[in-house]
Amino acid sequence: MRGHLHPLTQVITTIGEAFNELGFDVAAGPEIEKDYYNFEALNIPKDHPARDMQDTFWVKNMTDMVLRTQTSAVQIRYMEDHKPPFKVIVPGEKVFRREATDATHEAQFYQTECLVIGEEVSLADLKGTLEYILKKLFGKDVVSRFRPSYFPFVEPALEVDMSCFKCGGSGEACTTCKSSGWIEIMGAGMVHPKVLQNCKIDPTKWQGFAFAIGIDRVVMLKYGIEDIRLLYSGDLRFVNQF
Repeated sequence: MRGHLHPLTQVITTIGEAFNELGFDVAAGPEIEKDYYNFEALNIPKDHPARDMQDTFWVKNMTDMVLRTQTSAVQIRYMEDHKPPFKVIVPGEKVFRREATDATHEAQFYQTECLVIGEEVSLADLKGTLEYILKKLFGKDVVSRFRPSYFPFVEPALEVDMSCFKCGGSGEACTTCKSSGWIEIMGAGMVHPKVLQNCKIDPTKWQGFAFAIGIDRVVMLKYGIEDIRLLYSGDLRFVNQF
């Protein structure tokens, strides 16, 4: 029997190809990460309440090591080793959260991370980049919108919604968008000046945007999968459908 790619791999490949067309570099980082890169350098000090938003796996007998909770840690490592301007993508790597497994939650999942730093980078550049990627994933008619949110490593922080690709944004009797016409897809924003300072980048000269998107959620939306556990089951009856 001829083999084929897992749906997670298919989406990661599509995202990587789309960002390659835009001229992005590719970066990667370790899954076992220092507290500094996972939290502190991202403007989340030890006493910050934002840490409560992420149930973290800590490495036994190593108080400063965690299983990374977000690919944003790769941003810090990249900015330490490169001088701006730059555009970089982490196309799809595992992150870990100490969560109870159910139909929509897993203790591990994949994220894609994007970082752009330049002298005149704006929210308009962020929106244009997002719409290009979302159209590659969900079709040419998809559009995006921003809503205010909070993430400690970006300011302003945004939730990004996309128009529902199933009902065309009408919301009429649509279970995918729950009849709203919109689907919440990711968090994003302009990189916080403190994060730039932590990487020895002058925030008075340089600015940029960043976003992270959960690959598992994209796959579930794109293919109508209702249980995230199927993605990690190893059941060929599931995988062979794609």
